Amino acid sequence: MSDPTWQKSTYSEEGSACVEIATTPTATHVRDSKTPAGPHLTLHPTTWAEFLSHTAGR
Repeated sequence: MSDPTWQKSTYSEEGSACVEIATTPTATHVRDSKTPAGPHLTLHPTTWAEFLSHTAGR
C-alpha cells in the first residue's frame, strides 16, 4: 500500500499550522501539520462523518 495523500483544510492559511487528513476507503487519518512524521489518529469513516456532522457550523 502506498502512503496516503495528506491535505490541509481549505480554511487553513498558507504556512499556518493545521490538522491534515488523508482518506482511504476504510479509514480517515488525522495528523498535526507541524509534526507530519509524528503520530496520527485513524478513524473509521463513520466516526469521521459523525465528527464532521457534530462540528458543522461551529
